[in-house]
Amino acid sequence: MELRQLEYFVAVAEEASFTRAAARVRISQSGVSAQVRELERELGATLIDRSTRTASLTDAGRVALEHARATLACSDAMRQAVGEVTGLVRGRLTVGMVIGCTITPFFDALAAFHHAYPGVEITLLEDHSARLLQDVRSGAVDLALIGTADPTPVGSNALTIVSEPLVALVPPGHPLAEQATVTMAELADHRLVCMPEGTGIRTVLDRACTLHRVQPTITVQASAADAIADLAVRGLGVAVLSESMSRDYGDRLTALPIVDIDDPALLALVWSGTKSPALDRLVRCCRDAFAAAPGPDPRPRGHTPVPAG
Repeated sequence: MELRQLEYFVAVAEEASFTRAAARVRISQSGVSAQVRELERELGATLIDRSTRTASLTDAGRVALEHARATLACSDAMRQAVGEVTGLVRGRLTVGMVIGCTITPFFDALAAFHHAYPGVEITLLEDHSARLLQDVRSGAVDLALIGTADPTPVGSNALTIVSEPLVALVPPGHPLAEQATVTMAELADHRLVCMPEGTGIRTVLDRACTLHRVQPTITVQASAADAIADLAVRGLGVAVLSESMSRDYGDRLTALPIVDIDDPALLALVWSGTKSPALDRLVRCCRDAFAAAPGPDPRPRGHTPVPAG
């Protein structure tokens, strides 16, 4: 018994005609008739009543039709499942991450995915968060780790990994160094060193400036947290970073919570809506890696600060 015999039998039963069935399966009428007869011979029963102009089912044919349809459905499901796995093995993904990314769980996720599906080619690129998000929306990038100010960026699927406030960092001897906290109005009286536009941290800061109607002087912009901290140590301005970033510089800079910025800086995974088995499995690897990562206090391997970009 062959699948094509079942396919031809179902076609004859549904079309009630060998001629129409032949047109449907795109072979000759004689070919359909021969295959159905072979199926009847194997089953030892007549399935199609040929005594009239309309091809109708016999009692045996009606019983066989249900099982033939189920068998063909199982065959289609198997082809689809195997096709997905084959596509996954031979797939290709473009993955983005913010400039200067040092997020260990993200790297763990990429490594786990690579070991599980070595046939998938991963292209990894760095860029600012705004451009990465735009590329995810357009489909140019499949998945990206970004810093953002929006819990659910429009036009993409998203998973928030970390949410934390911004802080100002000042060196010893700075006019703000003796304070416990700082406001946006107080920050506006000093020069700032911060991330460039298009980064999540900068977006949070710019929105706070607009809300409080202040216009601080931004003297230097840098994409790397280390550069921003070093510039602040040298007196070029007050650094603005996320809370977790500030812990790296506690020996040189004092971190002051900015009390009137309500919106947190976010670390998020965003991915396209493209239906892809490879992408689905990569998202799953990322979820597992971040779920298994230790918390931010203390800071062991796997700490997940909001990235610079």
